[in-house]
Formats: sequence, structure tokens, C-alpha cells
Amino acid sequence: MIKQEIVEKVRAAGVVGAGGAGFPTHVKLEADVERVLGNGASCEPLLMSDLFLVENESEDILSGLSMVMQSTGAGRGTLCLKEKHFEAFGTLEKMISKHKIKDIDIFRLGDFYPAGDEMVLVYEVMNRVVPEGGFPLQVGVVVNNVESLLNIARAVKTDKPVTERYLTVAGEVQKNLVVKVPVGISVGEVINLAGGATISDFKVIVGGPMMGQVVTDLSTSVDKTTSGVIVLPINHNVIAGKTDDPERIRQITRLFCCQCSRCTDLCPRTLLGHSLESHKIMRQLGVGSQLVSEALLEDALICSECGICEKFACPMMISPREVNAQIKREMMEKGVDRSPKKIDYQPSAFRDVRKIPTKRLMERLQVSRYDQHPEIFTGKIEVKKATIPLKQHIGAPAIPVVKTGDRVDKGDLVGEIPNKTLGARVHASISGVVESVGTDVVIRQ
Repeated sequence: MIKQEIVEKVRAAGVVGAGGAGFPTHVKLEADVERVLGNGASCEPLLMSDLFLVENESEDILSGLSMVMQSTGAGRGTLCLKEKHFEAFGTLEKMISKHKIKDIDIFRLGDFYPAGDEMVLVYEVMNRVVPEGGFPLQVGVVVNNVESLLNIARAVKTDKPVTERYLTVAGEVQKNLVVKVPVGISVGEVINLAGGATISDFKVIVGGPMMGQVVTDLSTSVDKTTSGVIVLPINHNVIAGKTDDPERIRQITRLFCCQCSRCTDLCPRTLLGHSLESHKIMRQLGVGSQLVSEALLEDALICSECGICEKFACPMMISPREVNAQIKREMMEKGVDRSPKKIDYQPSAFRDVRKIPTKRLMERLQVSRYDQHPEIFTGKIEVKKATIPLKQHIGAPAIPVVKTGDRVDKGDLVGEIPNKTLGARVHASISGVVESVGTDVVIRQ
């Protein structure tokens, strides 16, 4: 199969990055690189679906990795897992040996956060620093999450579009689960699959405890990038800060930032040699407007929002992450395009000793008691209604190609990529009748 055939099949299936913001995967496959990294780091605490896939779908994951290598011309592929996951390593090693695969190997990562961050992963494996604000492609690498690799294999082999998502259900639920659900199922329905919440007063994190978002509406839809549904008490440490008023967060920062610089010292981007010094950005909030440095504020654009500064580093319990996120939104609305300030990057000599052990992070987050091996949900999932977002990815929302009253089958195209834009296709995850079309396509059986 030639490069363009692989790219077209992946584009047609609507495959996006399953481990992050949802970058359209077919765009990555159009590049030419030296090496492809399969990301199975299970970076965020409590999230276990990637590990489950490696242990149970290793053949298709390896197949997907080979397809990406073929498309990009990469001479080598590497699956990256934390060294503590012995069973997953054993499964992959047996599969590689069985098929006598010579151009794919396995890399053992330490158990630290954020080991699965693309830029961190590239440096760990290849000792190359991705430019600030840049992409792994710039240093000859493509990174794909293991679920994305699985979706690539299914798209190329069987033309199967992405209509389902593997995710973890954890926290204050009757039983922790890894479950495959239709895209568009509600968060409330997912919680019910886990036996329901064990407490009455709770909030839900969609994603992981570090980078996930709090949702208050249980009708919120699962999309292609939803890695977890975590139920926590309303006053839990993880919830704190994620629900504060933005202006209040800035006021608290102005009043309480003590300029200890721990947010900068432990920042994964700064440790790679990037020009991000969050403590200086926080200091800007306390000076007069005439003294504010726009160039310094622009550095917030390279913040990954990993949450280490907020949930682990800051002794004053303020949120540099949220302040940086606010500044990023303001800069993007102004159309600011920050150019890299450096050509050569020198990672910190203290980088190895400043990695955050996952166990210590979970203790700080107060989630250690939820760190249980999840069950695998094998029951039948009855979904009468799917609310499918037309934007589940980086780029422009898909354009609806169906209208109210249309009959669709599972896998039918409901949203097309706008002409000459970055985007991804969207497909029906259940069969039924289109109930409404807006920013979402609502399908009811």
C-alpha cells in the first residue's frame, strides 16, 4: 500500500490523536520522518485504558505502528511504556518475536509525570529537544498514542471509522472500569456503567486529574479524546482551582505569589531548555500596567498546562497553569504568533532529579486510594441517544452532511472536513434518526 492510500484511509476514518488534544492523524502521516514513537505511557494518574489496549490489542497496535512507519518512511518504530508495566512489556515482546519484527523496539520509561508528554517523550527516547511551540516533526519524529495506532490499523485494514472510545472510569464509583463506549454517550451514562457514584455530592473530571476539565452537566458527551471519567467529592484537592473564577485566580496570584520560582524549577518545558519562566509571568500580574512585558507574557503560549506548577510545585496553592491558560487565550484572540526565542536548547542539569514520581504525585493529589486495577467492562451497552460533537479535534469543526430526520447507520459520515482546512471527519456512533444538527449531531435510536 502506498503512502497516499494509507493517508486517505486514515483521513476517511476520522482518526485523531487519542492521547491529547486530538490532532488529525492523517496530517502526521503525510510527513517524512526518521522514527515513529508509539505512546503507551499512561501518563496521567488513574488512567489505565492505554495499558489495557497494549495488553489486549498488541497485534493491531504493532500493525498500526508499521503502517505509520510505511507512510512516513521511518526506518524505525518504538513503543514507549513505563518500565513498571511488566505484563504489557511481555505481551509486546512475545508479539514482536512471533512476527519476527526487526524494525520495531520497546523503550522503558521511568514512572514519572508527564512521561507521556510528546516533547518529554521525544527527549527521553531520542535525546532531541523539540523547539518551543513546535512539533516532534521538526526533529524527525512522529508520535502517536497507542489507541490512535489501533484506530489506524482498523481504518487501513477494514475501513472502520472512529465511532468508539476506550476510557477509564475511576474515583467515587462502585467499581473502577476500562470500557469501550460509543462516541456521543453521556458522562452520566458512563458513570452508571460503573455502578453509579458512591456519594451524592460530587463533581466529574473528564480526562485525567492533572489536565482534565470539570464538567457539571452529566449530559456532557464523550468524544474521541476522552480518556477518563473521574468522580470526586466536590471539595476534593483535584477539583480545587479547576472551578475558581478566572478573575479571582488572578487576584489570588497577585496577592500570594511569593516568587519562590518552584513553578519554573519543576516545569517540564523549562527543564527541556524552553524559555518559559512561570514565576516571572506571575510577577507581571502584580506590577503596574506600564511595566508589563508583552514579550514575557507571550511565553505563556508554550505552557503545556500539565498542572505540575498548580498541583505539585506551588507552596502557596495558586495556579500558574490557569493564569498561563488565560493569557494564552487572550494572546490567541489577538492573533499573537510567538516565534521561538532560541535555536539551541540546553536541558537543565537538574532535569533527572526534578522529575515528579507518579506515586508522590498521587499522594499530593489525594487520589492514591482510587488507584485500583480496573475491571474490564464486557456487558452490553444500550445507547438510545448519541450527541456527537462536530469538533472533537484541533482545527475547524466538521461541516454537517446530514439534516434533521435523516436515517443513519453506525459508521455513516455525519460531518466532513471543511475545504482546505485542518480538521477531521465525524461519523455516527449508533444507528438511528438525526434528531437535531447544530454544533452537535444528535442521533436517537
